[in-house]
Amino acid sequence: MNTDVRRPLPATAIPDGCLSWSTEHTRRWTRVLPPGWTFVQRLGLRSLKLALLTGALAALGLTWAGLPPYLAAAAGLHLVWLPLRPEIVRVSAPALALAVVVLRPAPVLPVLVGALLLTATALAVSGLRLRARDRQRDAALAASGGVTAPLPDTGRPLRRGRSLSRLGTFLILAGVPAIATAGLWDSSEGRRAVVVGGCFVAGLGVAALLSGVLGRRRAVALRAAAAPVLRVLTRETRHGDARVFAADDVAGLRPLFTVGVVALDQDRDYDADDVADGAVDIVADVADVAGPVETNPLYDDRPGPLREAVLYGVPYDGAEVVLVSAAPTPGGPLVAERSSGPVRPVPESTVRRRLGQAKRTAARRAADDARHFGLVEAARSMSTAPVRHWRAGPVDRLSGFLMLVWGALLGGLVFTDGDVGLWKHALALLIGLYGAFRIPVKLCWRITADRTGLWLNGLRGTTHIPWDDIRSVRRESLELKLRWGGDGSWTVSAPRWAWLQRRRGVTHPYDALAAEMTAMHTDPGLRPTGDSEEGERGRPLWPLAVPLVLLWLSVVLAALVGLPDR
Repeated sequence: MNTDVRRPLPATAIPDGCLSWSTEHTRRWTRVLPPGWTFVQRLGLRSLKLALLTGALAALGLTWAGLPPYLAAAAGLHLVWLPLRPEIVRVSAPALALAVVVLRPAPVLPVLVGALLLTATALAVSGLRLRARDRQRDAALAASGGVTAPLPDTGRPLRRGRSLSRLGTFLILAGVPAIATAGLWDSSEGRRAVVVGGCFVAGLGVAALLSGVLGRRRAVALRAAAAPVLRVLTRETRHGDARVFAADDVAGLRPLFTVGVVALDQDRDYDADDVADGAVDIVADVADVAGPVETNPLYDDRPGPLREAVLYGVPYDGAEVVLVSAAPTPGGPLVAERSSGPVRPVPESTVRRRLGQAKRTAARRAADDARHFGLVEAARSMSTAPVRHWRAGPVDRLSGFLMLVWGALLGGLVFTDGDVGLWKHALALLIGLYGAFRIPVKLCWRITADRTGLWLNGLRGTTHIPWDDIRSVRRESLELKLRWGGDGSWTVSAPRWAWLQRRRGVTHPYDALAAEMTAMHTDPGLRPTGDSEEGERGRPLWPLAVPLVLLWLSVVLAALVGLPDR
């Protein structure tokens, strides 16, 4: 293997006859991957939220259009099952189509056509992924040359899939009572909403339970006999997952796949497999493929070094594998890891797209950094003062006004309609309470700087941040972010029109504030020289939030009392 690799693997750790999975051989494997748009390579928390929200909205929309709740929930669940478990879609999509044809529900034809198109598309996409798996297996087996070796964790207890099975069982048991008690609701809309919600939760439980069963089944099958082996390169992501490269890709330019891993010597009852399965497998099962690493913009901000490794098992979309790799630090012990989630390939289209995105992001960040550092240099010419103050300005008042308008529109849409279910009022109540607590912060935030540090007022009181604890003050997109030691942070947002600012040569107030604070943080000579009085540091903002909370509670209560048949 190329000597440019940073962490070589000892020869004693390489099985006899083990071949290198070189770029020449990996081309065949990458050519048979399904299109990048057919699945999400990283189902992180944000992606999972989007899938759940889209699926839930689709189910509710079909229900309100007249489709029976259980059919509507099944249709919406396909948007969640597809990225998580295409194996379900292969069975559920034809079953749903057959149910629609046989039962012939009453809604208008476009609704039925939309439900059928949704399931047909999901079936086609899942078929592409599942058919591609066989070709991936064949390509990986051919690259191994038939060389096999016993797995290093043979005979160890296997916890794979336990927590997912428990989670799936819990969700199914939670969904069934909701469906059974739907008749207790007075309105037909409430009953439909409860039934579709219960079916949706139970469907998520099916996905979790099947993920646990399949993960354990494939892990057991991998350990039933000697497994094919390949020499590869691996790198740890900031999420603790493994990203695998071809054996001769010493620059780490083209990731082949990512997989969640846990050390084989993990001996806790509640180990990383439980965490990965219960919180990541159904959420992600993968690490992302973006974020700069050194000069390569494909990877995370804090990656581990490239290490030689031996891959046990046949890699394909959804596979289980074992990795034995060189130590991250020179002289350390070998790292033996098993998969805690399925293998997730990285298609070529994703590599190209992420490279383009990373380059554009890097250019945008470079421009923002240049602008920020230019403002910081300009701020170094300011004179010192005993105490400095920053407070909410016109852009913050505009932001607060927009939030009030949005709240008024929400109240008008929800509370003026007499045929609105109780759950909608509960949702509006929570959103309104969030706004009631957030608006005072937007309109009345205040930061005071004196010789000891920054004083930041908030809902509960004033927070003191010593100068040495400040980590950064930057405007990021629409937000002003202040970070300090111990994972402390404070954020406020306001509208920003970058193109208008560039055209008019106007500096956003958050940019100017961040530059002044940064200048004082990096140059102690610019910091204020006096001590601030308690009255200068701002007051707690909760007294301003109380009237808004009471007003919103009164509106919600009046709407509930005024509901017919309540």
